[in-house]
Amino acid sequence: MHLDVFIVLGSALIGLLVGMTGAGGGALMTPMLIFLFGVTPSAAISSDLVASIFMRPVGAAVHLGRGTVNLGMVGWLALGSVPAALLGAFLLHVMGNGKAAETDVEVVLGAALLLGAAAMLVRAWWRRQPGAGLPDVTGEDVRIRRLATVAVGVVGGVLVGLTSVGAGSLMIVLLLFVYPALGSSQLVGTDLVQAVPLTAAAALGQLLFGHVVLAVTASVVLGSVPAVLVGSLLSSRAPDRIVRPVITGVIVVSGLKYVGVGTAGLGVAAVLVGIGCAVWMLHGRRLARRPATLA
Repeated sequence: MHLDVFIVLGSALIGLLVGMTGAGGGALMTPMLIFLFGVTPSAAISSDLVASIFMRPVGAAVHLGRGTVNLGMVGWLALGSVPAALLGAFLLHVMGNGKAAETDVEVVLGAALLLGAAAMLVRAWWRRQPGAGLPDVTGEDVRIRRLATVAVGVVGGVLVGLTSVGAGSLMIVLLLFVYPALGSSQLVGTDLVQAVPLTAAAALGQLLFGHVVLAVTASVVLGSVPAVLVGSLLSSRAPDRIVRPVITGVIVVSGLKYVGVGTAGLGVAAVLVGIGCAVWMLHGRRLARRPATLA
């Protein structure tokens, strides 16, 4: 097994972004492995998921320490997501690793990326609405909608097992619609903690059915795990309004590439995404400068 120093460095950059923003890991790591390092889609998905076992608990531990986790909600989410993640990994195995199957995986991955990017945009819009996430309702004050929560877990679990994308931004936005009164810190913390058993189940499925490349997995772990910790410690240094638009833009362009958009279309999309990111950042800067008003 030979570590790839460039994969280590790339994984460290993405791990830093995850630690600083709490989103973007699976949606960025897998495209990086495929586009920059020539890893096949199925192997990239499998290796990324196994590596996430070591990365996700870092953020979860921070939120558990802060008390921003609804453990009851975590249980119902895991009830749906854990078996669904195993199902997703099995579906990836059934699709195989031939050329046609890899193309099918790329299309599914692209659709999941675009769905995740749309979810991040909805989440950003929601957070900028007057009173969004305020007051920061705690777990004791919210009634858990069990069936809806399990359904959210199933949707996220299948996507994670099949593509390694979906546990972050997509599930948070789904939870926003199920629990509109729950504060954003509780949502993020709950999602991060439930992602630990979800990722473990998906990784187990990949070890049983997938195409894990140990050298790739080890390189991703070596780069991403310490970077996630550093990113968490430095989270106050990089404004969220700058980092999140960049992550979302990369996810959109990657998703369009996967679903088959040609070079010319990608160029136009990249320009439009760049303009959109700039507008998003400027709008976020104006909101940051807006003086707080008393209720």
